[in-house]
Amino acid sequence: MNSAVVVADSLDGLRLNRAFKAGILRLLSRQEHLNKINVFPVPDGDTGTNLALTMSAVLGSLQRWPDSHAGKTLTRVADAALDGARGNSGAILAQFFLGVCDRLGHLRHLSADDFVEGVHGGAAYARESLSEPREGTILTVLTDFAHEVQRVRREGVRDFRALLRRGVDAAQRSLERTPLQLEALRRANVVDAGGQGFVEFIAGVTDYIESGAEEEPVTPVPAVIDSASEVTAGGEEDLAYRYCTECVVTGDRIDRRHLREELSAVGGSLVVAGLQNKVRVHIHVNDPAEVFRIAGRYGEVSGEKADDMQRQQHAAHVVGRKVAVVADSGADIPEDEMDRLDIHMVPIRVHFGEQSYLDKVGMTPEEFYEELQRNPHHPKTSQPPPGDFRRTFEFLASHYPSVVSVNISRLVSGTCGAAESAAARITAHGKVTVLDSENASLGEGLVAMYAAECAQAGYDAERVVEATRAILPKTRTFALVGSLEWAVRGGRVPRWVKNFADAIGIMPILHAHKGRVTVGGALFGRRNLKEKFARFLRRRMHSGCRYRLLVGHANCEADAKWLLGRLRSDNVVYDRVLPVGSAFGVHGGPGLIVVAMQEYEGPP
Repeated sequence: MNSAVVVADSLDGLRLNRAFKAGILRLLSRQEHLNKINVFPVPDGDTGTNLALTMSAVLGSLQRWPDSHAGKTLTRVADAALDGARGNSGAILAQFFLGVCDRLGHLRHLSADDFVEGVHGGAAYARESLSEPREGTILTVLTDFAHEVQRVRREGVRDFRALLRRGVDAAQRSLERTPLQLEALRRANVVDAGGQGFVEFIAGVTDYIESGAEEEPVTPVPAVIDSASEVTAGGEEDLAYRYCTECVVTGDRIDRRHLREELSAVGGSLVVAGLQNKVRVHIHVNDPAEVFRIAGRYGEVSGEKADDMQRQQHAAHVVGRKVAVVADSGADIPEDEMDRLDIHMVPIRVHFGEQSYLDKVGMTPEEFYEELQRNPHHPKTSQPPPGDFRRTFEFLASHYPSVVSVNISRLVSGTCGAAESAAARITAHGKVTVLDSENASLGEGLVAMYAAECAQAGYDAERVVEATRAILPKTRTFALVGSLEWAVRGGRVPRWVKNFADAIGIMPILHAHKGRVTVGGALFGRRNLKEKFARFLRRRMHSGCRYRLLVGHANCEADAKWLLGRLRSDNVVYDRVLPVGSAFGVHGGPGLIVVAMQEYEGPP
């Protein structure tokens, strides 16, 4: 510490901005360690990722809009934290900042008294956001921090350095007591990960204030702990709720109490953070769609996400595997194969007019086709935002040396670009490689399954990518639409093609191969289309090759099973029937049948 520097008894916005940046940078440097010690409320190993993403949103706001007005700086911090909040701890921390901002947002400079009042208000706000506050968590640590700075100020201390240092020391002592308050922490012999994250943040702020520095903080050297080799605390356990679900609700005078009461009946670990015009909901449930339906009664819902905690928990505790595999939900994969091969999925968005859904999470394929038939708005799909990929990549890259993301063809979707944008911003130690499947739907699913088999066989990322790229030209997808009208509405078949096909009595076959979805053939006549489609496909299966087949359907399972029966032969080594998701379904409609075939020589 530079003893020649006299610390003023007030903070302006610019100094507050730099101090917050220092705290955030310190927290970010501990992201992977926080993931490794995360055992409560669920041992899914993502608290560090969630806090890092929450505070990265704050960091971006601070970097874009430095302001000498302290209150405006705090307002930007609170707004960015609420918009970027992820996970239980992130939502609680965002509510803490909202409380601080509510008390101090009008002030140009902060005195010690102001600071104490703001922190005290923030702790109260954080506690009020929880339906069932639990001691031994980040809530306890930030509350003890607030109480200590209040006590120290009553002693007459006006120096921010002393005030903060005493507060940090109290927060550290509070953190060390968390295993005595939560049995899950005691069994795993760790402190609370969210509480540790808060201590890291406030310690970084304190170190910067103590230094008397006026320049921008520099990124700290990573912690001594080698997080890449650190063993994840705790173990897998049966979960009462599978999905960590979040959304933002905006509206006029949102009734947070009634919203909290309704949501409390459908899940656990509920946090409702925000103010009357905007709230962020965090809850653990088994049915994310129900959360979004309830939230929709209170305002406009956006930012929906639902992370599979069961799969995250397994990923956090896998030992020895070198590569994690991710796919977007444009890939249609049997659910039991997703579990067996440990494939992580990032959902695309499905839009019916102004209403949006998370594919296969907020809306099942069966529900999609029912909505398709009754809704006057033809649906559209959109790629996952880069933030969804980044959240998944950051989490997996903190637990695995490498991550391979298999995505829908870049020639038909911007999903690959979104994944690449996210991969370029990863701060965890693992390397992320984005692979274009050059396919869609069931074909993309077969490619992702093959990549996961390579990873399961112990390949490193380079070998996984090399082997998977070799299978791409051997994977093809064909589709027979229920009606060409759906294909026209979905944009895959021009109107003139439908009119021409209707006039001469043919049915085009959609074909996904080498990155494009095009018309890949035609069936003459409109009778016995299933039989003609079966013959069309058999002609494309060579007798000297072994095949894996996936047959998908849009609410016509009996037709799909019949078709698979016609395709089975001695050289088909694997086959399954499953529903087709919305990514392909928007172009085929009810009655759609999709077949993917992959020349397959067995596991690598």
